Amino acid sequence: MKFTFPILTLCKGGAQRMLAELSNGLVDRGHEVIILMPSSGVIEYPVQAKVVRAQNPYYLKESDFPEADVIVSNYYKLVDEAQKAFLNKKGQHIRLSLCYEPTFLPEQDLSFPSYHVTPHLLVLSKWHRDLIQLNHGIKGKIVPVGISKDFYNQHIRSQNKVPNVTAVIRKPEGGFSWHREQEYLLNQFKNVRKENPEVQLTLITPPNELYASHALQSIKASGLYTFRTPADDRELAYYYNQSDIFVNSSTYDTASLPSLEAMKCGAALVTTYNGGNADYCVDGINSLISYRYEDRLCSDILKLLNQPNLRKELARKGEEEAAKWTWERSVQAMEDAVMQLKKTP
Repeated sequence: MKFTFPILTLCKGGAQRMLAELSNGLVDRGHEVIILMPSSGVIEYPVQAKVVRAQNPYYLKESDFPEADVIVSNYYKLVDEAQKAFLNKKGQHIRLSLCYEPTFLPEQDLSFPSYHVTPHLLVLSKWHRDLIQLNHGIKGKIVPVGISKDFYNQHIRSQNKVPNVTAVIRKPEGGFSWHREQEYLLNQFKNVRKENPEVQLTLITPPNELYASHALQSIKASGLYTFRTPADDRELAYYYNQSDIFVNSSTYDTASLPSLEAMKCGAALVTTYNGGNADYCVDGINSLISYRYEDRLCSDILKLLNQPNLRKELARKGEEEAAKWTWERSVQAMEDAVMQLKKTP
């Protein structure tokens, strides 16, 4: 089949990683894949698909779309033009929802009705599927996230002289990180240090975001945290492998990919419930997971610091669970879903 993926950006991020992995996986399976981007669209992931640039630096129009069998839109600002391309017989329009934008981003007056444009829907998790079905009556087919083969347990954390507690932090400017509850995370980290002054607190952030963000630079300048700025997946996997405990404070995520990556690398996970992580997190079995109102993040971190046997058991079970989440499985799920959706009007 021939696929068109209209994409605004492939900068570092879980949603963009999924687009890159799915398009690469479809190419590997013999499909013809075109990534259609604005002229200024950023690409920070390796892509095997043919990249076609539109003239406009920021937007895509129906006239930019080539003919294909399937058009996969992935963002509310792309839906209308993708639907116009479908109506002009340029391919079946299927929406891959990477996040539920109406409760996540501004312009709800545009993003909410965009879910009424096509009934052909792909989602990332059970929570994601149920949320959209509740609001719009459309039951999407689940295409789960996956984990790159670069992420595996290197068995090096025994070299740590002190426990290493790690989290990912992103640029707060721009309003795209509110769901990460980063102020809460840093506050909990400070409380952890009060109880355990020897602990190493590590923050991982993309290098370009640290360079561009005054807020992140200020946090680094405080000297309270060890900052890591991985240039690629191998370096990121190495930092996960140095972590004894990986912490996620997000309260709204369709999948929460970094948690799975850290689990695959053998770190014990402490996290807040964010919707999508319910598909792979079981409290007290392979992670410690709590609702935000319970305010348990600090106490759960301290629990694992004080109970190394529990920490190792959760890490072992977490690694077993994460091993199921492969990109091969994701691509197969997408291929199967597309074949089914193409049979429906």
